[in-house]
Amino acid sequence: MWLSSLSTDQRHVMARLAHNVIVSDGLLDPNEEGMLVELKREMGLSELKELEYLDLQGIHDIFQDRRSRVIVVLNLIKLSYVDGAFEIEEECLLKEIARAFEISDTDFLLLDNWVRRLSALEDEANTFFS
Repeated sequence: MWLSSLSTDQRHVMARLAHNVIVSDGLLDPNEEGMLVELKREMGLSELKELEYLDLQGIHDIFQDRRSRVIVVLNLIKLSYVDGAFEIEEECLLKEIARAFEISDTDFLLLDNWVRRLSALEDEANTFFS
């Protein structure tokens, strides 16, 4: 969602942050891998094969405006739900990213709620296709 509006550097960092979320709970789910492929395709980074863990220090300098920060958090929250479980490790990592981005706990909860409602609507729409 809105990933194409990020700069090239931001897209590369976003891909690595997505990798951080996927590996944070120690479980590699095929749904997470599939969504990572979709995220990379949306960002024009399909050629990236191996992603390395990203240290969070300094990410606020890469995503300097609120819009880019919210785009990242929304997409990472959605990624964390794709396997059907929002694990505590994923939640802790996402809250750490939100803090680095100066996103309040209240705003984080609003973003989380929005993603859950969006996912429910997408699930509902998918039932129309089957």
